[in-house]
Amino acid sequence: MLFCKYKKYQNMENWRQIQKNNFRDWETLFSFLKIKSPPPIFTSPSFPLNLPRRLARKIEKNNLNDPLLRQFIPSQNETKDCKGFIADPLSENSFQKTNRLLQKYQGRVLILTTNACAMHCRFCFRQNYPYQKPSFDFQAELDIIKADSTIQEVILSGGDPLSLSNQVLSSLIASLSQISHLKLLRFHTRFPIGIPERFDASFLKIVASCPLQVVFVFHINHSKELDELFFEKVKALQKRGVLLLTHTVLLKGVNDNVETLKTLFLNVVQKGIVPYYLHQLDPVKGSFHFEVPLSKGLDLVKQLRKILPGYAVPSYVRETPYHPYKTPLI
Repeated sequence: MLFCKYKKYQNMENWRQIQKNNFRDWETLFSFLKIKSPPPIFTSPSFPLNLPRRLARKIEKNNLNDPLLRQFIPSQNETKDCKGFIADPLSENSFQKTNRLLQKYQGRVLILTTNACAMHCRFCFRQNYPYQKPSFDFQAELDIIKADSTIQEVILSGGDPLSLSNQVLSSLIASLSQISHLKLLRFHTRFPIGIPERFDASFLKIVASCPLQVVFVFHINHSKELDELFFEKVKALQKRGVLLLTHTVLLKGVNDNVETLKTLFLNVVQKGIVPYYLHQLDPVKGSFHFEVPLSKGLDLVKQLRKILPGYAVPSYVRETPYHPYKTPLI
């Protein structure tokens, strides 16, 4: 059996307790934020509100335009149809090798480890993905990876892979590490900006013992999402030889100006994290109000190149279904 029991992981992780206190209804959140005049809210979205308290504490009180709040609060705009915005904008169902294993690009595969996340971003391109019943048995995915020697990298995604327990992650990583042609193990995660306590001592031991080169890509959209505990945990990963990158989604009303992007990219670079991608919004149904015109995005990147060192300016890209790589936009 892939799923094994380890005594050292039997106690409930502290981060699980923190996660249980997430805001999950807008009335409680608005009361906490002292919102005096609530706007019309999408009260029963299929993709429910889910916001860690750590992020909520960073939202300016009684400010409906706060860049963090805009990313997480359901909006009536989500109920409006817009041409080109569809449920599966990246045609991910076309790339399934199993219902949890996707291969879009040569040499690497992606495991949808879970449908669970630490937070629900309103622009999430997988909010409509047909996830199957949760299971900790990845044997079918492991067999496919093992049989294909052209695969050098495995990406753990979801949902968010850090939603899995240390016990499950340890077992999965140990199994992947036994596949001789694998060289890289990549995590795509937004978890630690909301609950940095996720990087506990047990998880850091798992990372340190992994023989593959471990890569973390943090999804960060605004510098308000960052704090000293996050960077403290990042430093612990760096000490264990982990390569750290970020990706950012360009979002109207959140980060679509030079000063906001400049501050974000400088903040992470100063801590040894390399800005990797600036994504044009994936046109998922219900997210049209976040879209930034391509012309504006191009202008923002040109301005950033004038004021930042080259390594602090991420590649501005769009993901296009069936293209063999992310499409550079500039």
